[in-house]
Amino acid sequence: MPARSSRSGFPARSRAPNNVRRIREELLLTKAELARKAGVSALTVTRVEAGLECRVDTMRKIILALGLQPTDRQKVFGNLAMRRAVARAIAGRKANAGLHARGTGPARRT
Repeated sequence: MPARSSRSGFPARSRAPNNVRRIREELLLTKAELARKAGVSALTVTRVEAGLECRVDTMRKIILALGLQPTDRQKVFGNLAMRRAVARAIAGRKANAGLHARGTGPARRT
């Protein structure tokens, strides 16, 4: 079982500080309002604000819901957002390459 953070109760895994909460509060939005505008759950907003990982698509939705442009991602998520996106793209390519090399079906007996 993964270790839990005493402060938030979420698993203690790669946390990265971001400005989502600060920007949301400056805009006088509740978590529920931001979640509704972004098309994600309030729990997702809570996790993102706590610095937990999220999908690039979720980052984009939150950025747009805050009234910003995707080019403003560093203002919201910092440089980490770009590093995560690149790391995921590379990991996805490696995983797909492994499937193609091994084949996707069961081994054949001759």
